[in-house]
Amino acid sequence: MVIATPGRLSDLIEKKKINPSMCKYLVLDEADRLFEIGFDGEVRKILDKLTNQHQTLIFSSTMPKKIQEYAKKCLFNPVVVNVGRAGSANLNVIQDVEFVKDECKLIQILDTLQKTAPPVLIFCENKNDVDEIHEYLLLKGVDACSIHGDKDQEERNQPLREFRAGLKDVLIATDIVSKGLDFPEIEHVINYDMPKEIESYVLRIGRTGRLGKLGIATTFINRNLDEAILLDLKHLLIESSQVVPPFLNSIQESDPSLAFQECSFCGGLGHKLNQCHKFENQKMKVLLNKQNESLNDNLKLIGINKN
Repeated sequence: MVIATPGRLSDLIEKKKINPSMCKYLVLDEADRLFEIGFDGEVRKILDKLTNQHQTLIFSSTMPKKIQEYAKKCLFNPVVVNVGRAGSANLNVIQDVEFVKDECKLIQILDTLQKTAPPVLIFCENKNDVDEIHEYLLLKGVDACSIHGDKDQEERNQPLREFRAGLKDVLIATDIVSKGLDFPEIEHVINYDMPKEIESYVLRIGRTGRLGKLGIATTFINRNLDEAILLDLKHLLIESSQVVPPFLNSIQESDPSLAFQECSFCGGLGHKLNQCHKFENQKMKVLLNKQNESLNDNLKLIGINKN
């Protein structure tokens, strides 16, 4: 068994350190994330090398359009197995959505931490908020640790070890820990910020309510958020039979007939394709790639002319 990132596995195959003809099973875990960060080219390289008969399995907590199209192109007679709707929330998680102004969120954290016993996981959209909350909680006497992308590997591993061992009661983090890490004892997840995409919200709250246990997810929202993500959240709460706060209930779709139709790109319930952040981000990546390719072609031409 070999466990690797697509880039490293592709490199090992190229260097003939691994014989791809021996492969019987290829498993792509967290596939939505793999394609989101641009590993699709590496994955295709690996598949091209697996010439012998094998079985490919793709696992993903969300099923955006890109993965569906990829599966149809690359897999022979694929079978889809859904546990609930792809992208739906874990029904073992009580979703508590609170209207909190930006200037009050830091103070509200202390009250929110009283809902359950530790350990508690707090998610933030940006690294500065992670550091600010960490410092604030330490000043208030809370045993807290933090992790984000600006920390080196050991600075990430240390708080994770302490949090798992019960030495720290609270872990504050960006989405770096929203996938692939299992904390079975967590009863409470706090979203200091509502993420820009509903898939990220589903992944975050999925850190609790695991192995059949009940969990709580508290999310701070306010009027500064984009209406499309608020509609996504509203319909996700309705789908999960959760309490919808009055502020969210007051937000209505421009076209009510589309309220519970999935976005054709990402599968979100509260927006159409022309309002999809993920689709816009994908278009921007494609545009940037084309611009880079054009720039490289021009540089090659310049080099040829110089010679």
